[in-house]
Amino acid sequence: MAKKKNKLTRLAASGRILEQIAALPFRVTPLGQIEILLLTSRDTHRAIIPKGWPINNHKDWKSAQVEARQEAGVIGEIGRKPIGRYRYWKRLQQEFVLVKVQVFPLAVTRQLVDWPERHERVQRWFQAEGAALLVDEPELGGLIRDFAESKVWRKLAARN
Repeated sequence: MAKKKNKLTRLAASGRILEQIAALPFRVTPLGQIEILLLTSRDTHRAIIPKGWPINNHKDWKSAQVEARQEAGVIGEIGRKPIGRYRYWKRLQQEFVLVKVQVFPLAVTRQLVDWPERHERVQRWFQAEGAALLVDEPELGGLIRDFAESKVWRKLAARN
């Protein structure tokens, strides 16, 4: 972990914008409404969606799918195209760095009982508007609202 933090610190010093991938886990209620799964970040306990660094030799959507399983314990049908991007400031030890996050929708079909980060995070399902209000990043909130109003989630959920 220290090796990764040193690399991030060097990248931050270079002024480069870093890039991450994320999954937007959702499910459809019996009434046909969409719910979004949010979880807490490990350090600051903010409401977030599963996200991480792209995995070598994986497509971005596949990396997002892996992050969703590791961080939130969810499996499902993932969209191969991003639904949007948002930016946030990642806190490093002595500075902040700007990170751009590409988001892929994930229609959740299964929640695992056990997963790698189960004891490190709290998770909860929210109606889309509630989820949009809880996240700190305005761009992510807007992305959640836009996704809920679109037809994209219906098509992805119908594949299950």
